[in-house]
Amino acid sequence: MPGMSPEVIDVVVPAHTEGASIGSTLRDFHRTVAVDGGISIRFVVCEDGSTDDTVEVLKKVSEEIPLKLISDPVRKGYSRAVIDEMRATDSEWVAFIDSDGQCDPSDFARLVGLRSGADLIIGWRNPRSDTWVRKVMSGAFGVVYRRLFNVFNVRVRDPSFPNLLVHRPALQKIFAGNIGILKQGFWWEFLARAHAAGLRIVETACPSPTARKWRNPSVPTKSNTSDRGRASCRTSPAQTRTRLIRGYL
Repeated sequence: MPGMSPEVIDVVVPAHTEGASIGSTLRDFHRTVAVDGGISIRFVVCEDGSTDDTVEVLKKVSEEIPLKLISDPVRKGYSRAVIDEMRATDSEWVAFIDSDGQCDPSDFARLVGLRSGADLIIGWRNPRSDTWVRKVMSGAFGVVYRRLFNVFNVRVRDPSFPNLLVHRPALQKIFAGNIGILKQGFWWEFLARAHAAGLRIVETACPSPTARKWRNPSVPTKSNTSDRGRASCRTSPAQTRTRLIRGYL
């Protein structure tokens, strides 16, 4: 692929007004995955119209670790930011994490290790600790989703968890159409298109992100201001399922 060694994995990270935490998030992830884990990565960050010092923080981080910054003073929204980021990648495998601490860097090596025979590797939160309100909203969205994309047989355990690794040819198939129809629920649409493309998908269980935060404990969060450790993605063979996606949650 042009511009990068095939051994490097681009890690896509969207950012909007994350100046207080994005620096520690990226540095910690890079230290765990690249320095300690020996996996070469480059962050591709789409800064989406932040109103704080996010851009300045990212520029400073880019002087320390591999980082490609895409910045736009006008907010374009989550879906469009993610699409632009992914199209700006050029590695053979492309990963995605959110910038809010959901995706533990200790899980990354497991996703990388599951690439053989797969087009797309996705994590699912185990256990998943949603409130009843969120469960109702998720169910209602699922009805709209299935009718919109005519995908009554797509089964994924956790379609809204943005912790994944995708092969470039598979990504190109997913992006072949007019992606971005859903302004909200981008990953549901992403997986519907993956199903339509007949991709080989691996799912692997990861500890619930509500049970721990991996980023710098000095950065407060809405639900957690203490360091709860860094549980890794430990699963038995029975918990990892490799198959074409054929049924829906």
